[in-house]
Amino acid sequence: MSPDLLYLACAIIAVIISGLAKGGFAGVGALAMPIMALGVDPVRGAAILLPILILQDAVSVWAFRRCWDGHILAVMLPGMAIGVGLGYWFAAQVSETAVLGALGAISTLFGLQRLWVERGGAIVLPSTSPGWVGTLFGVASGFTSQIAHAGSPPFQMWVLPKKLPRDMLVGTTAVAFAVMNWMKVPAYAALGQFTHANLMATALLVPVAVVSTFAGVWLVRRVDAARFYTLIYVLMVLLGLKLMADAILA
Repeated sequence: MSPDLLYLACAIIAVIISGLAKGGFAGVGALAMPIMALGVDPVRGAAILLPILILQDAVSVWAFRRCWDGHILAVMLPGMAIGVGLGYWFAAQVSETAVLGALGAISTLFGLQRLWVERGGAIVLPSTSPGWVGTLFGVASGFTSQIAHAGSPPFQMWVLPKKLPRDMLVGTTAVAFAVMNWMKVPAYAALGQFTHANLMATALLVPVAVVSTFAGVWLVRRVDAARFYTLIYVLMVLLGLKLMADAILA
């Protein structure tokens, strides 16, 4: 496959995956950047995806605008802001491979633990961990999101055990990441990544982004709530294994 065709194929697949994630299947979202990186330089790929993620955020926030948890947002967003700042300022000193490998291991263990606890449809009480724990997970989410648009696993590790209603979970996730993605804009602008070529590539992918996000919203509302949580945990395990494999093979 020629480089141009490989880039186009990877970009379309990455945007479809991020659209499904923004529509509600958040566990798959961090797969978009590794796929994008198969066809283009990772930094450029992240810059091309960022405006698309912001557009997809707008669609998902509008779709779930009546369903979000203000307490979770108040706890996690300050931590996310700190994490984004750390990801920008220490990008040159921190190994992206090491961070993503550790994140993959934690995601895999967390997903397996939740699947084990909830096996057989057992009733599991919602988590009541204190707010400062959520802020720390917010820092981790902002940090990994700034590095590789991979902020979903840390966010989910604190929020999923709270057992929010399905639409409340999707809406809260949508609002949190909509705000955090805007936080990342100054960093990418400072890196000089919003070039004419990158913005043109983004514009060409916009129709795919919008359609895939609405498709995600349509699908997630037709999945049983119990099965939805199980699916997210399975996706977290698969994502964790993927991140660990990337780190080992890098």
